[in-house]
Order: sequence, then C-alpha cells, then structure tokens
Amino acid sequence: MQQVLNALGISDVNPGGFSGSWSGSGKLQAVVSPIHGERLASVTNVTPQEFEAILARCHGAFAAWKLVPAPKRGEVVKEIGDELRRNKEALAELVTLEMGKTLREGLGEVQEMIDICDLAVGLSRQLCGLTMPSERRMHRLQEQWHPLGVVGVITAFNFPVAVWSWNTAIALVCGDTVLWKPSSKAPLTAIACTKIAEKALRKFGFDPAICSLAIGKGSDIGDLINTDPRVALVSYTGSVPGGRHVGRLVQERFGRHILELGGNNAVIVSEKGDLDIALRSIYFGAIGTSGQRCTSTRRVLVHESIFGAFKARLLELYAKTPIGDPREHKYLMGPLVDAPAVDTMLAAIETVKAQGGKILCGGEKLPHPGGCYVTPCIAEVPGNLPIVREETFAPLLYLMSYKTIEEAIALQNGVPQGLSSAIITNDQGESELFLSAAGSDCGIANVNTGTSGAEIGGAFGGEKETGGGRESGSDAWKAYMRRQTSAINFSGKVELAQGITLDI
Repeated sequence: MQQVLNALGISDVNPGGFSGSWSGSGKLQAVVSPIHGERLASVTNVTPQEFEAILARCHGAFAAWKLVPAPKRGEVVKEIGDELRRNKEALAELVTLEMGKTLREGLGEVQEMIDICDLAVGLSRQLCGLTMPSERRMHRLQEQWHPLGVVGVITAFNFPVAVWSWNTAIALVCGDTVLWKPSSKAPLTAIACTKIAEKALRKFGFDPAICSLAIGKGSDIGDLINTDPRVALVSYTGSVPGGRHVGRLVQERFGRHILELGGNNAVIVSEKGDLDIALRSIYFGAIGTSGQRCTSTRRVLVHESIFGAFKARLLELYAKTPIGDPREHKYLMGPLVDAPAVDTMLAAIETVKAQGGKILCGGEKLPHPGGCYVTPCIAEVPGNLPIVREETFAPLLYLMSYKTIEEAIALQNGVPQGLSSAIITNDQGESELFLSAAGSDCGIANVNTGTSGAEIGGAFGGEKETGGGRESGSDAWKAYMRRQTSAINFSGKVELAQGITLDI
C-alpha cells in the first residue's frame, strides 16, 4: 500500500489545492479505505480564500492557453496519456484502495483515461466548423468554434479518475482550463492525477494552473464553482438532487452545465434471446463496482415464458459470487464505498418488502474488516414499485416479468431516469423496435450486451432525470467550446439578407 502511495507522490498529509503551487490549510480529512477500514493518508481541504486564489490563477491561465494552436494542446494531452500509461498499475491500485472497486475494474478505468487522451489528441486536429452557402452574392457564411473558458469538473466517487479525464482531455484540446473538485470520498486519486497533469504541462513549458484542483465539501467549494461567472461550464456527476442544485445555481448566472445524474437501468430479456449472453451481461452489470455505477443494471424484465428458468439460473450464479478484498483477482465484488452506503442498501431492502416485493437472495451485511461488505441482492417485484423507481446505489437488482415487447418497453421507460438500457434478443423486429422512437427513451440503448461498459468513442449521457448532458466521444466536444457564425462579404458593396434594400 505504501509503495503505491509513494509511486504517485502521495504523502502522509497532502494539501488539497493546486493551481501552479499546492495549498490547503482547511479542515484535515482522513482518507480511509473501505477494503479494510485503515487510514491511507490525510488531505487538508482548501479554504474559501485559497479557492479564490486557485480560480483566479486558473482563469488567468486561460488567456494564454486559448491562443495555443489546438494540435499543440493535443501534444500536452498525449503526454498526459503517456504518463498514465507509465503509472497505470499504481493509479489503478490507488483507485481500488480508495473506493473499493476490484483491481481489474481499476485497471479498466485507467485504460479508459488513456483511451480518451488518445481520442482527444486526434480531435485536436478536427475541431471543425461548417461553411454554408449565403443567399447574398459574393458572400460566404462560416461557423467556427472557439475556446470557452474555465471548465469546473465536479466528480463522484465511483469513477474517481475516468470522469475527470473525459472532461479534462476534451477541454484541454478545446483550449479550456480545468478546475477539478473531486468527491471527498476519493481525494487521493485526484491529487495523483493532478500531479500527472502538472508534470506534462511543465514539460512543455505551460502554466500548470491549466489543470487546477480544489478539494473540499460540495456545499462550500462546489457552490463556489457553481456560482462564479468565471467558470464558463460546470460538468457535474452525482445524484439527482445534487444535479438540481447545481443546475439551478449555474443557470441563474446563465452559465453552461453538463449533468450526469441518476441511472435506473433495465435489461429486457426476450424469450427469443441468448440466455447465456443475458446472464453474463446482467451479472456484471449488477455486481460490477458493487452496484455503484451510474450504468449498473438495476432492473431485469424477463418474458413470462422463461421467467422461472431464468430466475433459477440467475440465483445460482449469484450464490457463487466471490466477495472479498478487491485487490485479489479471485474476488469479483468488493465493498461498498462506506458504511452509509451499506445502511442505504439495507433500508431499501426493507422498503422493498414493505411495498410487496420478495427478497430472493442476498442483502446481508458481511462480518468483514472495514464493515462495508454485503451480499448482492435480488428482489422479485410486480412492476415498478415506488422504491423501484428510485436509484439505490448498491447491488440491489429487481426482477420482474412481462407478456409483450410493448409492455416491456413501457416498464423500461416507466422510471424518472433515462441513462442506459439493453435488450437481449435475436429477433430483428424486437431489436429495431427497441432502438426506434417507440423504444427505449434512454441516452444509451444496447442490443445483446448489458447496460454497463460504455466506450469512449460514443457520447455518454442520458435523458430525463439523468440530466441530458453528454461527455466523452462523438461531438460532445462542442459543449466545451463557443460557437461563432460569421458572414464574410467580398462583393465590394453592402447587400442585406432577406431581400431588404436600404437607399442612403
């Protein structure tokens, strides 16, 4: 453990603010691993006065950074990606130590960071606008994209480094600077990543304040980001109530926001589908990251003709789940992030029973060091009960049956959230219906694969209470830039649009 911390520059006590230099004289926070309940290190949060200095420096760095040619900005992002490659194993171990996901998932998360850096490097030469025909003679219309400003990135504990990288790699090539407020449950990984970015920026002679950091409570540091007009865009990942709060504060000052909020993701299992694919997809989707992914599988809708047989196979698979220290390869599921997360899961299970659901397996707290280990739970429910319509951020899976594909889609869409969805079927008509305007209302809709495991090449995000934001690939980069439409007149005289004449 100490070797990992040393490799990433994590000290026993670490300042939680960075904007070219490190600062932090606020509350001292001990970081405890959910794996064994042991202290990893401590962090001093930034004060409001220190935050002001950090933001001012980050905002000042934008003036020069926005003028750097985009391909040159891409070279810095490439170096960040190379540094991540060199530190992949150590950073993945720190992710596992700090928030409890399995090491194989931690390695996958860091690989995702590397992949988004690679994508952003290519993007740095493809920030393309449009040229459009003008109705006026000897005129040209064009659309171009300019850097936006400071991007405030507020991340959650469950993907403590990947979400920062999605935003930062894209923001940097777009010419923006970044101010990161990580989850207070995962500050050490944020410090490690900021040191990696600092090293890359210094190597090319750029102001390291381009990638700044401010660790502190959301109610103080987060709200300073949300309310400050110098922060042009706030990218927030977290709960629906948190998203409502962020959205209101940012909108009041006419700022921009990207909201990545709740997921209550369903898999439809058709009688015409491959049940082996269904089982494997649902199993990882439900227990991966101990059910603490926004894309975790929460609901499974099974055709009534195969419901009994599928339920039996799923219960058999759950009974074999190896639970333990996530650093050991033999375990597929580690702890929840902290004791309150365990309490939330246990309370939700009691609510399920009170509302008429039946617990089929799991849901027990395990006597393990750290006190954050549980067995994954399956509950059979008669449709979208009130508790089913809520997102419980834990390995709690709801199982229900359906008669027709139309009924299944209605159940799938019948929750306030709209992030990820999937159907397991070999029937082309069913899959096409699911992907049509009459099908899934989610931002992600998969066929013959699960709800979890999005790739960086596609835009990531969802609808309804998921927030509507998009990050990562496709044209998500446009949110990090300002659009400008220009008319260029080379006719030698003034001609107005819409046929308007002006005699003077």
